[in-house]
Amino acid sequence: MWRNWSGEQTCRPVGFERPVGVAEVVAAVERAAAAGRTVRAAGSGHSFSDLVPTDGTLLDLARMDRVLDADRSSVLVRVEAGITLRALNERLGELGLALENLGDIDAQTLAGALATATHGTGARYPNLSAQVEALELVGGDGRVVEVTAGSDADAFRAARVGLGALGVITAVTLRCVPAFTLHGIDEPRPLEETLDGLDELVDGHEHFELFTFPYSPLALTRRSDRVDRAPEPRGRARAYTEDVVLQNLAFELFCRAGRRAPRAIPRLNRFVARLAGRRERVEASHRIFASPRLVRFTEMEYAVPRAAAAGAVRAVRALVEERRFPVNFPIELRFVAADDALLSPATGRETAYVAVHVFDGMPARVFFGAVEEVMDGFGGRPHWGKRHFQTAATLRGRYPEWDRFASVRARLDPDGRFTSPGVERVLGPVGSA
Repeated sequence: MWRNWSGEQTCRPVGFERPVGVAEVVAAVERAAAAGRTVRAAGSGHSFSDLVPTDGTLLDLARMDRVLDADRSSVLVRVEAGITLRALNERLGELGLALENLGDIDAQTLAGALATATHGTGARYPNLSAQVEALELVGGDGRVVEVTAGSDADAFRAARVGLGALGVITAVTLRCVPAFTLHGIDEPRPLEETLDGLDELVDGHEHFELFTFPYSPLALTRRSDRVDRAPEPRGRARAYTEDVVLQNLAFELFCRAGRRAPRAIPRLNRFVARLAGRRERVEASHRIFASPRLVRFTEMEYAVPRAAAAGAVRAVRALVEERRFPVNFPIELRFVAADDALLSPATGRETAYVAVHVFDGMPARVFFGAVEEVMDGFGGRPHWGKRHFQTAATLRGRYPEWDRFASVRARLDPDGRFTSPGVERVLGPVGSA
């Protein structure tokens, strides 16, 4: 049985294969085609959506994790698609390189993060898929193609955020940057004051985000900027205390207390928010961007126009407090530049991402459904790797080039080899528009 990180998505595929190279991927796709089975590729399972589960053939690309080529002068690096972001960051660091931006979790495989438009925060920086220069793809007929902006512009714009519906990505060429140091500051502030001054904070820092617990008047702000200094890494004891003991183990105790006594959550949330203090770090970029996430949860995240950021946060908080939802995770707000991937939630517009979470074992369906209604009112587009209840019919009008993606899909996978119930829910059958 395959199971994702949160334990919500499971499946028992007829075939399960762990290829070590592109030739084995080709062979696996050809065997599935001969047997009339669909094919899905799984990364580390750190998405919450239902895109992967299949009763066909499931490919685990974890053994395809090599750096294939690196050119420091051009800062182009070619890697196998099953490498995790954590391992990629370490290997890039050894080469004196880095990714220009990252999300706050680095457990995902590169291909999985690209397929779902995984993002960090920073109004000047698009999501991870915008750093792609080329993709190697195994199609439904077993052919291996290299897709670039020059060779096939439509396919390149589709495959960068492809939901695994166009083929199996086996290798990626990334445009990196020289390694750099970030000065990061975490600091609590009054929420309303922060929302009122949001544009100044977002535009005044390379990377800005905030977290706010429902029922609390505070926000924990996080801002990071490049500095011309060597990293000043924390000692192991301090890093373990901050990242594991305080941010994970202690937080999980509060979450468990709230799960046992939901009526106490408003008081618990206010108490936890008051505990947050100022923290300052100067470290290698990837160590500022990403942190361990050990507490289990499920998540919904929506992309809204940047101008709607403050209104969307206020609306979600009002929803929680008016309906007394027992939510003991913070609401998160991040910012992303526009890009041109056909199905990127940030395609064509400056974007703010609003995320809500529910602790493991607590009811999520009604809360997420209510949040989704709020986000629909802001023209929201769901994060492809998170929970949502949209369908192809409700999504098509939110993406200006939806039909162009459908055309590329029909061309690259005419037999519908790379589909699943989850894929058909959000994209429809191959050939539909």
